[in-house]
Amino acid sequence: MSEITDLVVIEKTNALAVFTSQEQLDPLIEAIEKEARSLVPDLSTKKGRDAIASMAHKVARSKTYIDNAGKDPVAELKALPKQIDESRRLVRERLDALKDEVRRPLTEWEAEQERIKAEEAMNAMHEEALVMNSEFDRQRAAKIEADHEMALLMNEKIDREREEARQKAEQAKREHEERIKREAEEKARREADEAAKREIEAAAAREREATLAKERAEREAKELAEKAERDRIEAEQRAEREKQEAAERAEREKQEAIAEEQRKAHEEAERIKRENEQKEQARLAEEKRIKDEEARRAADKEHRKIVNNKALQDLIAAGVPEECAKLCITAIAKGNITAISINY
Repeated sequence: MSEITDLVVIEKTNALAVFTSQEQLDPLIEAIEKEARSLVPDLSTKKGRDAIASMAHKVARSKTYIDNAGKDPVAELKALPKQIDESRRLVRERLDALKDEVRRPLTEWEAEQERIKAEEAMNAMHEEALVMNSEFDRQRAAKIEADHEMALLMNEKIDREREEARQKAEQAKREHEERIKREAEEKARREADEAAKREIEAAAAREREATLAKERAEREAKELAEKAERDRIEAEQRAEREKQEAAERAEREKQEAIAEEQRKAHEEAERIKRENEQKEQARLAEEKRIKDEEARRAADKEHRKIVNNKALQDLIAAGVPEECAKLCITAIAKGNITAISINY
């Protein structure tokens, strides 16, 4: 295999599934790790050192390739809220126009149809609450996406710091070994005349010191790598906590908005109900007033009839002919006789 990236080809149509499933992403990373760790480092030759540098470059290039493959689905997800908002705007405009057209005949209905208007008002408010829910969901998705991008940036920074720590450890190891080698060569030149035993003991001492230096350098490199890994895990956990808190906060705000809209709708329905009750009470009072007035008029008419009949009988009893008496009573009742009236 000439390139590590041969193991991590990601199809565009499958990119989203890869970056949202640890089961698909882990095999890609494991393939790179296997290839990189299969190299046996050889620092004694230039070819060996070049091979190490080349493998490190391949790993870095594979990291960049995978990261770039994840940018396209992220861009598509960012464009999706705009498409949804445009569709929602068209739906609102057309359905608002349709709502106005359908509701126009309601303006001609009688007062008893106010209950239906209240129910329709509650439905309209519920529709607005649904729109607000969609807006909250869109904002929550945007916040989650921003948190995800921040986590990716932090992971990249940790990877760079880890790579720098490893390179520094390897450089320190090489410098230490070169220094030991120079010291050994100088000591060998100064002690060329010493016995073979002392030379063997000196070589053994140098070997022990080199082993200790190597172990110390490896230990330091391991500690740096472990620290970088802990920092990466803490950053991911912190990003996940912030994402969860943002999601919970958005859900609370959405529920509060729904409750507020429901409260307003209930208050509006109660107001309309009170107005209807007041109108009904006013109508009943008017009907009672009309009935009372009609009864009063009927009673007054009956009373006048009784008084007129009594006056008619008195005139007849006084000797006035009946027809003449009727004409007199009618003229007096109409007010046609000056200074004479009937006391009712």
